[in-house]
Amino acid sequence: MTSPSAPTASPSLAPSLLSVNVGRATTAELGGFTAGLGTGIDKRPVDGPVAVAAPGPRGVGGSGLAGDNITHLHLHGGDDQAVYAYAREDLDRWQRELDRALPDGTFGENFTTRGIDVSGALVGERWRVGPDLVLEVTSPRIPCRMFADWLGERGWMKRFTQAAVPGAYLRVIAPGEVRAGDPVTVVHRPAHSVTVSFLFRASTTERDLLPDVLAAGDALPEKTREKALAYRASA
Repeated sequence: MTSPSAPTASPSLAPSLLSVNVGRATTAELGGFTAGLGTGIDKRPVDGPVAVAAPGPRGVGGSGLAGDNITHLHLHGGDDQAVYAYAREDLDRWQRELDRALPDGTFGENFTTRGIDVSGALVGERWRVGPDLVLEVTSPRIPCRMFADWLGERGWMKRFTQAAVPGAYLRVIAPGEVRAGDPVTVVHRPAHSVTVSFLFRASTTERDLLPDVLAAGDALPEKTREKALAYRASA
């Protein structure tokens, strides 16, 4: 089985938003373990500008995008997961592997990007999107049963984890409005080497890497930092 484990940006394309995706709560197309549960994972591209702002802490704030719904606030959303981005190049790789169409937003991402290696971004890296919005990369997406049931692929959680191309959550540093076609510019790149993919591996299949993620400093979500410190103390 091939794997999309080597994400590819498109150097010939200026980094940009291919689509901005929002979703309303639904139980449509869900089965298995999560049958009958509400979810906002069904994201669809929208026309026109979408306001993006810090939503508030986990458990209180949901999505950073106006009009986007998150149903399980104790598990998803909040300031450290205000925006979820996934690269169109990586969706295309999954399309080839799964032999099915994966339209923008299928993975529940708010931003489908092109021309930027999202999973290869550094934790703490900052992006300017459009004229005003500034985001900071915080962490990878960890697959859950809702994601697996939504996609309907056998063994999906294992396959997604093994690929280690999780996409990135971002926090809002400066609010703004965005729309499809807006440029994405990296305005700050920290000196460490902790990428989103590295943090994903450390959090899932290679726990011995956890102490190394502390190099990302204050950009790490607090719970991630606590887990890494606890692991280092117990080693």
